[in-house]
Amino acid sequence: MKSDLVKLQRILGYTFQDQHLLLESMMHRSFATENNLKFNNQRLEFLGDSVLQIILTEYIFRKYPDYAEGPLTKIRSGMADQTSFALLARKLNLGEFLMLGRGENEAGRDRDSTLSDAFEAVMAAIFLDSNLEVTRGIVLKLIEDVYPEPTDILSSNNPKGRLQEFCQHNFGMSPVYETLSVEGPEHDPVFTVQVSLGESILATYSAKKRKYAEGIAATEGLSLLKAGKVPPYIPKKQ
Repeated sequence: MKSDLVKLQRILGYTFQDQHLLLESMMHRSFATENNLKFNNQRLEFLGDSVLQIILTEYIFRKYPDYAEGPLTKIRSGMADQTSFALLARKLNLGEFLMLGRGENEAGRDRDSTLSDAFEAVMAAIFLDSNLEVTRGIVLKLIEDVYPEPTDILSSNNPKGRLQEFCQHNFGMSPVYETLSVEGPEHDPVFTVQVSLGESILATYSAKKRKYAEGIAATEGLSLLKAGKVPPYIPKKQ
């Protein structure tokens, strides 16, 4: 594990004074539970969420001096959602370093919710080990690489609305969302959502939040339809 932490620090471009903080940031609660440990990355995740909000808010505030509160809020929401943080986590290969329980080890290593939590946790760990300025430098280097123009995020908002508009225009009907299952403990459920059009299933997705699962399913369904891969049994608009 020590060699893994050395490799992760090279990727991060930061060497921890307190190595335990880095270890804690990579420890999923499933691993802690299986090994009877009293710590995991949830507390760091909680702190990281606030640290990242401060960094991203200041970044877009300075980058777009002519933007009003509304557009700034939308850009920040897009940059700070689960999908975006999971993307940043993948840029750092965080999934490779996560300590997961046996039940999580396969699917969990690339799950958006797990990666997003890990990204928040490791940034909180850097913040505690150093300061806000150091953390800001690491975060913004990633942001500028992944989102060179953050306003592009505005066009990707409201995936359900875009699917609705496309389906109405091309098929004369609306997509239907169905929650197939809710699994896991009451305080941390996972929702599996399916979106259909007519008798055809367009996409299925699982996430911690039903709204997020619906959004990703809508995005995947819209991509399928725009590519001309129309599933059978959808009556075309006359």
